[in-house]
Amino acid sequence: MGTFAAIGIAGSGLDVYRRWLDAVSDNLANINTIRPTGEAAFQARYIVAESIDNEGGNSGGVQATGVALGSAEGRLVYEPNHPLADEQGYVRYPDVDMSSQMVQLIQAQRGYQANAAVIDRAKDMYSTALTIGRN
Repeated sequence: MGTFAAIGIAGSGLDVYRRWLDAVSDNLANINTIRPTGEAAFQARYIVAESIDNEGGNSGGVQATGVALGSAEGRLVYEPNHPLADEQGYVRYPDVDMSSQMVQLIQAQRGYQANAAVIDRAKDMYSTALTIGRN
């Protein structure tokens, strides 16, 4: 694997981790979104990723292949004074767990940082190789 391949693989990782960060931030932003019981709750978004195989069956990086949605049922909460409450006093909240989302946020952030560091190191190696070649 050459320097450019490493940059391409890490770049694909950056794209997937950025999408993951976007999905987690969207989930956290909507954690308290209330809907009437007759409507679907906000559905959490989860990024689906898979490896990219190149010639010879070697991994050529990763790509986001889609988005999986969480439960539309959410959870019913008794809030009789809420303007969206039904006749029994219930409203629908999304079924999003903040602690799980925070763990995912940290994982995605660390993965993004690791891939950015790989690109930095590969760029430094390429620059050093050019310098050596000039001498």
